[in-house]
Amino acid sequence: MSEWIIGVIERTGYLGVALLMMLENVFPPIPSELVLPFAGYVAASGGLDPVGVLLAAVGGSLLGAVPWYWAGRKLGHGGLQRFARKHGRLLTLAPEDIDRAQHWFKRHGPASVAFGRLVPAVRSVISMPAGVGRMPVVSFLLWSLVGTLGWSTLLLGVGFVLQSRYEEVKDLVEWVTRGVVAFMIAAYLWRVWRFGRERAPSGQKKTL
Repeated sequence: MSEWIIGVIERTGYLGVALLMMLENVFPPIPSELVLPFAGYVAASGGLDPVGVLLAAVGGSLLGAVPWYWAGRKLGHGGLQRFARKHGRLLTLAPEDIDRAQHWFKRHGPASVAFGRLVPAVRSVISMPAGVGRMPVVSFLLWSLVGTLGWSTLLLGVGFVLQSRYEEVKDLVEWVTRGVVAFMIAAYLWRVWRFGRERAPSGQKKTL
């Protein structure tokens, strides 16, 4: 699994890193916790320029955050909740997630966008309350840049450390990688199942 991810990054280069990071913010196929360390490994091995990888990761992540920001700005809090109730199953986005993100934003203000980018469970949804609150686009992008830059630099640094000891810990990395992927898939399927179960009572009430 780890060698496959490394191979994908080597073949697709900066564009692949950017696309994976963009998709992770909309629908997480492979978490950044795996993409960035292996991208750092490829860069440390001489396959990619470290600065180029960092720029690709940050750029892709910011592009992925913008659609949720504009959704929040156009739909508002109530509109987002209706969207989540109707279409949130595959995205595992529930109205309660929107409420929590909105509370986080109100409590911590614009800086919450930067802090939220450092928290895996909050990274995507924090863009929505920023849009609902009509946070200026420039401010949103700057605060997002601060958080994304810190998160990306940290995980890319892990990849640099990994490169110098990869042969020693290769088997361990492989098992950890498989474990993370299995956990992410299981967590996603659980949230899809639970989402359907939680929405069922409200749907039944509407039919009475």
